[in-house]
Amino acid sequence: MAEKVTSLQVAQLAGVSQSAVSRVFTPGASVSKKTEEKVRKAAAELGYRPNVLARAMVSGKSRIIGLVVAYLDNYFYPEALEKLSSELQEQGYHVLIFMASRTAGNIDDVMEEILDYQVDGVILASVAMSSDIATRCQQAGVPVVLFNRSQDIDGITSVTSDNYAGGRKVAEFFVAAGHSRIAYIAGWLGASTQRDREAGFRAALSDAGQDLYAHEIGEFHTENARLAARRMFDVEPQKRPDAVFVANDHMALAVMDVIRFELGLRVPEDVSVVGYDDVPQAAWLAYNLTTIRQRANLMVAETVDALLDHIENPTANAARKVAIDGPLIVRTSARLPKGWTPQRIKT
Repeated sequence: MAEKVTSLQVAQLAGVSQSAVSRVFTPGASVSKKTEEKVRKAAAELGYRPNVLARAMVSGKSRIIGLVVAYLDNYFYPEALEKLSSELQEQGYHVLIFMASRTAGNIDDVMEEILDYQVDGVILASVAMSSDIATRCQQAGVPVVLFNRSQDIDGITSVTSDNYAGGRKVAEFFVAAGHSRIAYIAGWLGASTQRDREAGFRAALSDAGQDLYAHEIGEFHTENARLAARRMFDVEPQKRPDAVFVANDHMALAVMDVIRFELGLRVPEDVSVVGYDDVPQAAWLAYNLTTIRQRANLMVAETVDALLDHIENPTANAARKVAIDGPLIVRTSARLPKGWTPQRIKT
């Protein structure tokens, strides 16, 4: 086995100091373009790779971010997590992904494992968290940011879309289109996103003098959403809702399939369907789903900015709640209010 190439050998070949080699391979370090070119050329010739773990032991920084995900079957998350990983890598960080259930108890166990890796920060994507996680992370000096979830815990930054406002927009849209039997299929009741979307939806209906006509729970899972749709729509025609807001697109596509292909109803002639997220599949002609768009690019940028700020300024304690407005993307799965046209974005 060949001996491992050292930074000293690279420095000697490049004609620079060993510390210059270290700076070239340290993200954010100051080094001239000429020096960097010489070092990288020498490193390539020798087959040198920097020892990231050794550098972390010396600097006290691992340059690793723990990304905790509850589930990936929702179409919104693979794209959003790819954007998160890419943005963090551009900032010189490596990403370790941990899978966890949505319950706070399981997150406690996962957090123990994450902290063993000496991560510089943690992003929790669509998971619950118990109130003592903030304390434990603060004691370990590890900042935490919630992505697409919020939590009533002091000292924790969260980044979401404005779910309450989004729910209101859907209800106002249905009312403007003349619907009177307006229903809702909820996601997982433990999620802040679900709670806020439903709260905004109900509030706007109440403002318009209407009550929620029917309610089912889909748990943010495809099969549960199908079951919820069957319970809601497989009834006498005069008892069916004439509009349904589904808490995310992942469920809404399954609900549309049940309505159209199992029950033989027409969308939107018999029932209007609106989702939330605006995943790529929502724009497929087979669905053409009207939905609230989550601005993933803005959410990712805010999340990374907040996390890096917490890492670089650990004593600032500048926790904040960020809620990004999402537009209503109008397609053809819902009856249009007078004067509206498909593909219109209403903010």
